[in-house]
Amino acid sequence: MLDPSQIAAQRRQPILNVPTVITVLAAVMLAIQGLRDMVDPDTGIEILALFAFIPARFDPSVLAEGILPGGAGADVWTFVTYAFLHGGWTHVGLNLLWMLAFGSPVARRFGTLRFLLFFVVTAAAGAGLHLVTHEGELVPMIGASAAVSGCMAAAIRFMFASEGHVVWQPDAMSASVRYPAPPLSIVMRDRRVIGFVGVWFLINIGFGLLTPAGVTDGSIAWEAHIGGFVVGLLLFPLFDPVRSGPDGAPYSRHPQG
Repeated sequence: MLDPSQIAAQRRQPILNVPTVITVLAAVMLAIQGLRDMVDPDTGIEILALFAFIPARFDPSVLAEGILPGGAGADVWTFVTYAFLHGGWTHVGLNLLWMLAFGSPVARRFGTLRFLLFFVVTAAAGAGLHLVTHEGELVPMIGASAAVSGCMAAAIRFMFASEGHVVWQPDAMSASVRYPAPPLSIVMRDRRVIGFVGVWFLINIGFGLLTPAGVTDGSIAWEAHIGGFVVGLLLFPLFDPVRSGPDGAPYSRHPQG
């Protein structure tokens, strides 16, 4: 039976209930984009050289020539800092829209610290796969898409978790963040998940085949997206703090699964 008080409380919730960590990340990315627009072209190039992910940084011959600044520190921090740089307002705006949609439920489920660590790990995974597939390239990679792809993968791990537990719920995602996620073997048998993953891979690979390598000229670093997505999908349990539902019960398979 529906509880009228719960329905009324849900109706009083704000339309945009964005987790603080998502708001802060968005503000930082927007501020960085604004700063890059204000600086002169030479300074802009220096920022890219220091903080974008450049595969050639790990080429011994390039290091010997001293082309790229930052030294050993940049070898580490660029695996993450590239995610805070974007090619323009459209680029950052699209990434923030996707992060708002998929990152918000993941942040609610993980909490601030776990979410930030998840963001770092998936961004680094995207950079790692980009490095493997673009060895020695001087073209910088920028953008939060790999981490956002990781959030998409994490969200599908639990977006249907409340089914079979909640009789009526106007916001299924809000309910799902409170319930234990099913194992990956069960998730990947759900036709909705299979469809989402299939379309996602087709879109990313399609863009990769139709555009040249690099991102500064407007093309898409699709390998980085895949790296973030796959790692987010596989490592989700390491970050997930939800072990039992609101009723205290662990995950149990239900007819919709």
